[in-house]
Amino acid sequence: MTDPAATSADTPPLGRHGQPRHPDTVQAQALPATVTEYPVAFTGTAGEYFRLWIVNVALTFVTLGLYLPWARVRNRQYFFGHTWVDGQNFEYRANPAALLRGYLIVAALFVAYAVSGQFDSTQWVAVVLALIYAAAYPLLVRQSMRFQAVNTVHRGLRFRFHGTTGGAYVAYMLANVVAGLSAGLALPWAWFMQRRYQVDGLAFGSARAGFRGDVGPFYLIGLTALGLSLAGGLLIGVPLVALIFFVVRGASGNLDPSALDALGLASSVTFLAALIVGYVGVLLLYVVAWQYIRGATMAYVLNNVELGGVVRTRATFSPWRLVWITVTNAAARVLTLGLASPWAAVRQTRYILGGVTVRAIAPLDDFAAGVGGETSAFGEAATELLDIQVGF
Repeated sequence: MTDPAATSADTPPLGRHGQPRHPDTVQAQALPATVTEYPVAFTGTAGEYFRLWIVNVALTFVTLGLYLPWARVRNRQYFFGHTWVDGQNFEYRANPAALLRGYLIVAALFVAYAVSGQFDSTQWVAVVLALIYAAAYPLLVRQSMRFQAVNTVHRGLRFRFHGTTGGAYVAYMLANVVAGLSAGLALPWAWFMQRRYQVDGLAFGSARAGFRGDVGPFYLIGLTALGLSLAGGLLIGVPLVALIFFVVRGASGNLDPSALDALGLASSVTFLAALIVGYVGVLLLYVVAWQYIRGATMAYVLNNVELGGVVRTRATFSPWRLVWITVTNAAARVLTLGLASPWAAVRQTRYILGGVTVRAIAPLDDFAAGVGGETSAFGEAATELLDIQVGF
């Protein structure tokens, strides 16, 4: 009878067809895969982009908005073209003429909705158009993702989006309805469903993407934003209420008519100032909370994207720093009447992309291009014109 221990120690491991494998082969297969990191770089500058931006603004104004699709494409071509991974930049190849057709259709529908809503006899038209838009919203989002993906190129390979129509209705209609009916309690779940739909439908060449995240972190992000809003509301509201109370109480002890007039004036001024400060404070809290949600969600999604089983991304930028950049960018735009918009866009893009790294266990050149046809630009035009945020 053969000793099993001696057999396992003396007999080399067998290969696929029962043949002994070389010990060096066994050792090589036991080694972990080598991970190569490719930092994302953005080389655009505010001065360079300003020249492009101001020309786009001028031509859009002169053509009464007809140049807007070309302006959109040129802007994206600039940002894509200055984004580099492993020595290769991205390309954006959308056809502005196709976008223009979609813009005109959506603009016509929007004008019909706005005009018909002004008259009692045609309000039913506005209701019908609103219902059509609500029913078509998931389709528009899906079409926009397909259009953006197929026109994004890196290393000569196009991105694709394979998300299904049914998945779009689950993520962008059912999830939103459930979030509304739950008074916002299911809103983080809706965010999770939408981000998973976006990532799982994405492909680069023939390599499909996958989302490795879970719903729990989305609830943590939402609770953090809620706590920030409540704490900020207390910090703003309590001092304002106390100020109004002490102004009224301090002057109410004097019954002299002139004092009562002064009391009324002081109370009115104080109340008006409190309303202004309170409104600005609430608006600022709203911006901070939602920008934190967007930044934290972006970082979490990027840290849980997998492409083809061999490529992953990592985000190291801070959501709080991104909030600060967004708020100060908005202030700069207001103070400069919009002239700081190019600087703000470049500043934010440089910070985000500077905190993103692509990690791969295989050379990026090994991806094979997938097969896909042309995609309509109607959904992209609708989401652009109606300011629907579909990206992550």
